[in-house]
Amino acid sequence: MTKYELSNVWKWEEENSNRWGNRPTAGERFEQKLPVGEAPFQLYSLGTPNGIKVTIMLEELKELDVDGADYDLYEINIGAEEQFGSDFVKVNPNSKIPALVDQSQSPCLEIFESGSILLYLAEKFNKLIPADIHGRTETLNWLFWQIGAGPYVGGGFGHFFAYAPEPMKYPIDRFTMETKRQLDLLDKILAQRSYIAGDTYTIADIAIWSWYGQLALGKLYEGSYEFLNMDEYTHLLEWSHRIAKRPGVQKGLAAEYQSLGE
Repeated sequence: MTKYELSNVWKWEEENSNRWGNRPTAGERFEQKLPVGEAPFQLYSLGTPNGIKVTIMLEELKELDVDGADYDLYEINIGAEEQFGSDFVKVNPNSKIPALVDQSQSPCLEIFESGSILLYLAEKFNKLIPADIHGRTETLNWLFWQIGAGPYVGGGFGHFFAYAPEPMKYPIDRFTMETKRQLDLLDKILAQRSYIAGDTYTIADIAIWSWYGQLALGKLYEGSYEFLNMDEYTHLLEWSHRIAKRPGVQKGLAAEYQSLGE
């Protein structure tokens, strides 16, 4: 392996952008007209761990017979760089899925970042977030924990374990260690509680299950279940299986898969 030499000033090499369309600049790259339906919510997404958070949330709200939680779901193919189209960038300047438009507001309200969307929907409908200050704060503690911790699993462990051009010991060791620390943390928390933030199912469970529950069930990266020795996290596994059986979770996953034509 050729030793990497740091330059004084980093320069972008276009060949490094072949995966996921990465560039060192933000903003739109082409003109685009996003589809718009009649439902109160217009969701532009893909079946990634961040993407499924929102379909699961909306389906959980529908399971609770919430009025006004209907949505139209449109695929944003990040492999084809559709997240850089002009209309999508207007909804989310950061060009990441998911993005949500609430058409029940006047003017329409645009929400991006999965954690922000979960919190918006929970507060709008007063569901899946405790009303008391202790329960609410604990739920937000864990919601924001996932937002901060998730990149170590996805952009760190997942990237170097599953997607990097070749295996590299240092980053795999570094991100595996941190991922296992996070799994151990969740396992210890779930040894004490039925759900992440306490005795009730909340948006913290939705956010964390979409990443760590799927990882625990071996759904994210081929071979990772054995590599991470997931069998040692018994409480996390029990919670992961239990959440996976919820009708709202199953319908939320099915909605994303259906949008992909699977």
